[in-house]
Amino acid sequence: MKNDKTYTVAEATKLMENFCAYQERCHKEVAQKLCDLRMIPEAKDKITLHLLQHNFLNEERFSKAFARGKFSMKNWGKVRIVNELKFRNISPYNIKTALKEIDDEDYLKTIQKVAKKKYAVIKEPNSFKKRSKLLTYLSSKGYESELIYDIVKDLI
Repeated sequence: MKNDKTYTVAEATKLMENFCAYQERCHKEVAQKLCDLRMIPEAKDKITLHLLQHNFLNEERFSKAFARGKFSMKNWGKVRIVNELKFRNISPYNIKTALKEIDDEDYLKTIQKVAKKKYAVIKEPNSFKKRSKLLTYLSSKGYESELIYDIVKDLI
């Protein structure tokens, strides 16, 4: 089913304000949504400028909220957070700022907690394979290899 509805700039602006007010958005998400609404380039630029001027769209605020949220809710590591922010075309400055939102002590406690929890549920009698599965899992969560090896060494 194709959406054939067209929007005026005012209607689209209101839709985009609501879209951005609901949760933090990055420029890439806004651009995609404007494409989905089939807006012409001039309208896209006008709406994006409006969102920026009225603080609906703020890349630094988005990256900070993203880092805090993915770390606290999904227990993602810094590597994965950085990669996801890069995928969303966030500037290196904002990525660096976002990572400052994660407390180092909390970060270590979280990786330890995640490692212990996963270790307990890996059903593998061979300790070498069990260790390997744990390393792979923590790596997929986006934790740094040096940290992973230290944690796993202490755990096993």
